Amino acid sequence: IGMGTSALSKKPWWTLPENFHAPMVFHMEEDQEELIFGHGDTYLRCIEVHSHTLIQLESWFTATGQTRVTVVGPHRARQWLLHMFCCVGSQDSCRHDQGLEMLERVRSQPLTNHDLVASISVPPYTGDLSFASRISGTICLSVPQPSPYQVIGCSGFHLSSLYL
Repeated sequence: IGMGTSALSKKPWWTLPENFHAPMVFHMEEDQEELIFGHGDTYLRCIEVHSHTLIQLESWFTATGQTRVTVVGPHRARQWLLHMFCCVGSQDSCRHDQGLEMLERVRSQPLTNHDLVASISVPPYTGDLSFASRISGTICLSVPQPSPYQVIGCSGFHLSSLYL
């Protein structure tokens, strides 16, 4: 079964209401948005298609030029994207390079279940606080019971709410 379908229902991900509960919402600096999504959001559609998510980008008229990012879709796909955003925004060169590799992957081909499981199994990194200045806001991830996942790969910003 492909990632775009549910193992239980075999329906496309966008037909399952649970994929739209508690969207991931945060703010991203304008230059970070351009790095990830390209000038004029050139890569937005392919990132959505390849990650099996819907991503809404809203430019906010703030002094810092932040963009509000809303992501809906399967939990593991949202978690993978958040991990990628964190790595791309990292000032640690190894983490940044990892993020760029993840970005190239999601731009060039659909994510597989292996990709999603691999990113979740990476131990959290706690030394790089640079992402705090690059991203802010409420990040809500629906977490399957019984064992909540921690958001992997991000530190230095506060998850203001986590809905179970």
